[in-house]
Amino acid sequence: MRGGKRLSVGVRVWIFQRAVPSVIVVVRSSSLTVVRKGILGDVVRSIGGKKDKVSAEMSKAKEKKRAKKMKNQPSSVTFPFDSEPSHNEIYFPNGGDKTSQRKKTDKRFETSQQSFMHQKPFHEIPKYVTVSPFVQARAAEMKAMLKAVSQKSSNTLVFQSLPRHMRRRAMSHNIKRLPRRLHELARIETEKSKHLKKDLPKSKCRKARRRHTNLVAEFNRRQKKNIWLETHIWHAKRFHMVKKWGYCLGDRPTTKSYRACYRAMTNHCLLQDLSYYCCLELIGKEKQLLTALARMCNVDAGPTFAAVPCLTGKREGAVMLYRRDRYPEDALGPVTFIWNPTNRSDESPQSRQLWMWTHPAFKQDILAELKAVFQCSEPMDICNPEPVPTLAQEESKMYVAENVGQKRKRKNQGGEMVVVPVKKIIGDGTRDPHQPYCWASQITGIVISDLTMEILRYRLIGPLSHCVLTEALKVASAHTEKDSKDSKMNSWWIEKCQNPNQVSVHLRQESTFQLLQELSSSDIPSGTVLGLTVGDPRVNLPKKRSKAMPNPEKYQENKEVKQLILEGVPAECAQSFLWDQNIRKSVTDTKMPEQELNRLRSELLVPGSHLDLGPRESKIPILLVQHPGKKAGQDRPGWGSGWDIYLPKGWGMAFWLPFIYRGARIGGLKEALKHSLYKRTPHVPHDYPDCPAGVQFANELERDLLEKFKRRPPAKRANYVKHGTLAPFFCPWSKLTHDWEARCKNRKYTDAAAIDSQASASGEEVSLGPSSEAHEVESPVTCALHQQIEMSSQNKQMEEEKKATDLCKEDETTSSQSFCVLRSKKLLRQVAVWCQPPSHKNRRIQCLASKLDQKELSEDALLPMYRCYPRALVWVSLSLLRKGSPELHTMICIPTEEDILQLHRGQHFFGPQEPKHSDRFKSKVSKQKGKKERENSEKAKESSSSDTVNVSSSEHKDLVLGLWPDPLPDVTSHCSRVLLGFVTQGDFSLASGCGEALGFVSLTGLLEMLIGQPASKRGLVLLRNPASLQYRFARLIVEI
Repeated sequence: MRGGKRLSVGVRVWIFQRAVPSVIVVVRSSSLTVVRKGILGDVVRSIGGKKDKVSAEMSKAKEKKRAKKMKNQPSSVTFPFDSEPSHNEIYFPNGGDKTSQRKKTDKRFETSQQSFMHQKPFHEIPKYVTVSPFVQARAAEMKAMLKAVSQKSSNTLVFQSLPRHMRRRAMSHNIKRLPRRLHELARIETEKSKHLKKDLPKSKCRKARRRHTNLVAEFNRRQKKNIWLETHIWHAKRFHMVKKWGYCLGDRPTTKSYRACYRAMTNHCLLQDLSYYCCLELIGKEKQLLTALARMCNVDAGPTFAAVPCLTGKREGAVMLYRRDRYPEDALGPVTFIWNPTNRSDESPQSRQLWMWTHPAFKQDILAELKAVFQCSEPMDICNPEPVPTLAQEESKMYVAENVGQKRKRKNQGGEMVVVPVKKIIGDGTRDPHQPYCWASQITGIVISDLTMEILRYRLIGPLSHCVLTEALKVASAHTEKDSKDSKMNSWWIEKCQNPNQVSVHLRQESTFQLLQELSSSDIPSGTVLGLTVGDPRVNLPKKRSKAMPNPEKYQENKEVKQLILEGVPAECAQSFLWDQNIRKSVTDTKMPEQELNRLRSELLVPGSHLDLGPRESKIPILLVQHPGKKAGQDRPGWGSGWDIYLPKGWGMAFWLPFIYRGARIGGLKEALKHSLYKRTPHVPHDYPDCPAGVQFANELERDLLEKFKRRPPAKRANYVKHGTLAPFFCPWSKLTHDWEARCKNRKYTDAAAIDSQASASGEEVSLGPSSEAHEVESPVTCALHQQIEMSSQNKQMEEEKKATDLCKEDETTSSQSFCVLRSKKLLRQVAVWCQPPSHKNRRIQCLASKLDQKELSEDALLPMYRCYPRALVWVSLSLLRKGSPELHTMICIPTEEDILQLHRGQHFFGPQEPKHSDRFKSKVSKQKGKKERENSEKAKESSSSDTVNVSSSEHKDLVLGLWPDPLPDVTSHCSRVLLGFVTQGDFSLASGCGEALGFVSLTGLLEMLIGQPASKRGLVLLRNPASLQYRFARLIVEI
């Protein structure tokens, strides 16, 4: 400042702008500056005059802002802004240019210098300054200033102090996204937030709040109606689930995997869970078992329970069961069976054990018939699957729960600790404890047990399925040392290892299992049984998922391998401890929990290394059964073969995951259906129309398809009446066989009448003697017809025809199972040879024809079939010659001579077309709709007239636009081409590259077609989809 003398450093000066432009105020904390005399008086006077005006002009917003800033300042520091200006303060309020202000003050200093000299100052300037108090005061002020700067004056976060263009969303959880100068503040802020969160009560998400406290109890409650498999939770996350046959099963994967599953079945391995299949155990003397079971099957349909390879226990057999002494009618369903191998050197009668596996749809019918045949009516109490736990068992459960972890404890309402029981198996405990599962006969001594869900069953399909088995499973090592911690662990295995015979059998099973590693599943004889005892597969679980492949360097074609391919596994190697119920229960109860296994893995010195449990490793008895592949046809022999593995319950997921980690792809019910389609074998229960379960399945399928059809509007769905389709949603097998039987009888009557008229016109007598010339020309069919004509002429032919038709109608109405499926191997081979043209006969059929002394196709050869099987169905496979893809319920028709000629002439002729039919029910449906509308309007007005309207509308209440109502007319002659049968499975085949189908045809119609076709064109049929008018040519083959 001009004219002044500075005495010290550290003087703080504030400059404020006021309304008065000529006043400048200098505020000093102490009088350390000497100002010229005369100027201070003028300044003081000007300040006094303008004081009120300056204070009035201060806005309220600035006051609030200053109060907010001064909120956190220490009380020892005061600022004179709000107080009146002291005498030693000089104001400079103009806020303009400092040089102009200085010039104005200099002029005033010169003019008022004399008057200022005569005035007295308000306060005397100190002559000296004490350094220590002065420094302490300044230090306190600086400390207060730093504290005010470091302390936040608002609740904003660190990243919110940045400008908006520098903010990022990741700053809220990632400190490194902030500038480095704010890292420390952000770290402190996050630590404080974490500390605060611990003090607050935990707020769970909605999913966690809705989660049941006892999940196993909740799972068991949810599977009272539909039982879960042990792999249910794994399937529910990856598959579309369906509820069928009392189980909740995986239908198809949620991902697109149709072609991938086919490649797995063809090149590698496909895994399926068949644990829902039912196992029925029969225990008794061998002779009594075979005698009773022989009444439920027939040798004519194939090998029975008494087949020598199956009776020894080294092969699995398959047989079709019927009601006792009712073959070939009243079929019950197919079963597969395994005999428990025993020592055959002992000739004394011994108790044998037999397992019969069947689909759950056939279980009740077969079980009821078995109990009736063996006279097992008394249930046994010892087979209760859920016994009441004793006090010792409860204490052991509590001990295990306390040792496993604190998560199994919870507090009740009184605050006491309650131990949650150890988890049970998902799927176990769903049986009713009051329902019997074991029946015994006092007469025969045979015991029937239901082992459903007691034994698990997995199926591996593909040529490399054994590579998956050998890599996932390791044969258990024999040892005789007991575990000091748990004496019950593997106690049964230690006892068995003390027997040298058992150890030798176990070593031989291990060597046989290693020999199978480099062989394909189709190289082994079908139905081969191999027993094993393996270690815990969870121990050998790899780190990453890999694909099991064979090692050709290890393969050596020696005598043992050749003997294995020709003869299969020896009978002694088929023994397994899985047959013992006590061992199965011990293996299930002593399974090491997953929690304990993970704890042992965490204690490994090298993470990820192999876990060696030693004597504590569980030993699991299993059974390996080879299931055969494709047998029919020349193409792809052995396709679809693999292995079935039987396990004790409780070990489902322990074996499931290792198979997946070795590259096995998982399939559901849809993949099983395609597997049977490519193998050309009947699928259960779709392709068993003569069984009660097959009829029930067809009714359920018809109901579902009909509901789906009705959900669409009439303009967006097919009109099956116009397409000439009588049954688009079901196959009327009984009506088809009945119509073909009547058609054949009418043809015989017409042929006989024509022969009679010709004989009467020529004047010749119809004689049946051996000397007549007509006998050389006539066939046995015509002879039988002449006999019928003579009898009808005596007893009035017209009356007998009416009686016959009435009897046929009564038979059709009383029993829907009046037809049967032809399963006689001898007759099927004959029909298969007849269906093949001479140029297309394969070697297999020619060998069969040569062995059986095959007869030529003639009326003499057909006559026994007509008499024995008048209403029979034949299982056939169809492959389209050209384009087209068959669907469900596709019609199989007989081509005319003109159709065959056009096929031979033109290569671009795909097939004839069905002329469009007229919908005769369209007017009735419209009338029915009008009656319903009038009925609804009349109900509101007249309640008495509603009864009469209901009677009139009940005549056509089942009419649906586009569907043919019941009763159906003649299904064989409804269309321009004669109907022969229906398709039950059909789709485009990835294996053959064309459309393929499986179905049934009438035996009578098939034989009539073969007689009328030329030899070079035998087996040609026409296929037409239900919603199409186009016929397609296909080749028919009878599968044996």
